[in-house]
Amino acid sequence: MNLTERDLKVIWHPYTQMQTAMPPIGIVRGEGACLYSEDGKEYIDAISSWWVNIHGHAHPYIAAQVAKQLNNLEHVIFAGFTHEPAVELAERLLALLPHNQAKVFYSDNGSTAVEVALKMCLQFWYNKGEQRSKMLAFKNAYHGDTFGAMAVSGRSAFTSAFDQLLFDVEFIDLPTADNIESIKVQISGLKTELACFIFEPLVQGSAGMLMYEANYLDELVLHCKQEGIFTIDDEVFTGFGRTGKNFASDYLQHEPDIMCFSKGLTGGTMALGITTCTQHIYDAFLSDDKLKTLFHGHSFTANPIACAAALASMDLFVDPSTRQNIQRIADSHAAFALQIKDHPRIKTVRQTGTILAMEWNTQNDTSYFNNLRDTLYRFFLAEGIILRPLGNIVYILPPYCITNEQLSYIYGAIQKALQTL
Repeated sequence: MNLTERDLKVIWHPYTQMQTAMPPIGIVRGEGACLYSEDGKEYIDAISSWWVNIHGHAHPYIAAQVAKQLNNLEHVIFAGFTHEPAVELAERLLALLPHNQAKVFYSDNGSTAVEVALKMCLQFWYNKGEQRSKMLAFKNAYHGDTFGAMAVSGRSAFTSAFDQLLFDVEFIDLPTADNIESIKVQISGLKTELACFIFEPLVQGSAGMLMYEANYLDELVLHCKQEGIFTIDDEVFTGFGRTGKNFASDYLQHEPDIMCFSKGLTGGTMALGITTCTQHIYDAFLSDDKLKTLFHGHSFTANPIACAAALASMDLFVDPSTRQNIQRIADSHAAFALQIKDHPRIKTVRQTGTILAMEWNTQNDTSYFNNLRDTLYRFFLAEGIILRPLGNIVYILPPYCITNEQLSYIYGAIQKALQTL
């Protein structure tokens, strides 16, 4: 039996209706921006394998650093102990972040990084003797699939089975020139109830790569600060260059109180989550009263191998060539967007940095469940490209090592789809 046949006997895949889905493709090798199946076919990974891979698959430098760490220390309990990769990674990450970020808390993935952030905010107020249990979030948000992260995500088909179990959240529209003042009034009216405001900065990924302007987000961050409401910047998707700058928060003048990271953190090598916070938040947990401890942890918290992968990824990320590649991809996307923006099959084209999204006109409303998704997905796979549309929204989010030739091939396949489907 091949990998596909063996898989179908024993595995349940994520975000997959197993009864109707295509059989999974067995991948045996990766190199650069490409993946190779067991039957020898090459696929350009145009979505960075769920947005995690920023430097290319099986990067030799990251692999060497991980192997080196494996021969030194594979893991140690992180309660009462520490190690060099965790300390160095915290030091180097904080040096890249807004100056108010002071402490690093390790977890396992993006969803748990968000869980930690929410618990920091809720327990901050609890430790201070205040009961603030309501959260503020954007409509259509996505922050993860664990319960806290689901709660601050927009109510949808993804959450409907669990809606009665999710805690109280106030959802607001993305800010614009027309609604920014009314949103501020709404926030002010809830300020004594709100523990925090969590947001995906500039781009709501899972909602269909919805994009909004940094200056209006900046106004909301400032307003929350003025009203004493903590702000959580969920950089799990947008961090490490995706928006054109190191972090989406670099577009803001006002600093968030808490930040969340995963995905590109290790260059896509393995799972790792980080939540950073200000000294002010950290200090609220310092006490002779042990009940004021942040009771959160994971067996593999700050795993040395994952930290080594993240350090290697950071070495590559801060190299000037990576900045040049990010700009090259952004420029290529912008040029292609101009080419297709007036095509009758295209409803809108939007871009932020290396993220390019194209919303296709269909007879139905824009939706994650739009049937055009399956047609497009199969079409691009046949062309040797992994593009996983969000319903009728096709997006490109490649590793930074992708070549101009590979980008041109992807653009050509999209133009072919526009002409033939």
